[in-house]
Amino acid sequence: MSYLLVLLLVSLLASAVGWKYFIYFFSLGYGGGIVALSVAMMVIFHDVLTVETTLLCVALIIFGCRLAGYLLYREMKHKAYRAILHDPSLEKKKPLGVIISVWLFCALLYVGQVSPVAFRLASMRDSLPVTTTWAWIGLALIVCGTCLEAGADMQKNAAKKSNAHRFVDTGLYRIVRCPNYLGELVIWTGCFLSGIGACLSPVQWVIASIGYAGIVYVMFSGARRLELRQEETYGKDPEFRAYVKKTPLLLPLVPIYSLAKYKWLQA
Repeated sequence: MSYLLVLLLVSLLASAVGWKYFIYFFSLGYGGGIVALSVAMMVIFHDVLTVETTLLCVALIIFGCRLAGYLLYREMKHKAYRAILHDPSLEKKKPLGVIISVWLFCALLYVGQVSPVAFRLASMRDSLPVTTTWAWIGLALIVCGTCLEAGADMQKNAAKKSNAHRFVDTGLYRIVRCPNYLGELVIWTGCFLSGIGACLSPVQWVIASIGYAGIVYVMFSGARRLELRQEETYGKDPEFRAYVKKTPLLLPLVPIYSLAKYKWLQA
């Protein structure tokens, strides 16, 4: 599986933007990393690309470009977000060992996330029997998740323009309090499922499962972090208190209203 080493190198290069500013490992490096990895897969496996695998890669490229572009735009245009992003505590110089460890962790995670698509392409190159049904199902989920995430971001922007000092509880935010993170979960669930029917080996499934579990952990950790921040900002607002009591944090119809007590989710 020498192609995995190539993908890891690509991921390291793309996420190296975090050396400029530490938080970029998880933001611009994330979006850019997914784009670079998807392009790399299309180059490495160009001779076996099919309609469904090409569309899987293109869908991931669109996701990564949209996410990185949105994060960059938000940083440039929104003072409140810039204040959070450039919090003095985040700008403290990190030990070299920490920076290298986080860089390597992120690069490995991003490879693990896209690995089901790479493994499907590798199986095709090795002339293993591959079925396409789950590739199409995975593609549909990636598209739906990207639309959900983009829609949530647009609705939040619109709501904040209307009232910058109020929490958002309209549109998709009536369903869950973190619909953008829900969109991410849908995207990566789709990517993970795309590996079904592609003759993945046990080792390949372990790699794909670690990548999927890793991003699920990151999303739940992000939802917890947002919950704590909103609690600090809006905790005394009776409307906010009523909202959080009836609206699940991340998963629709799953009565998980708080993750604050789960300190193991702190990342």
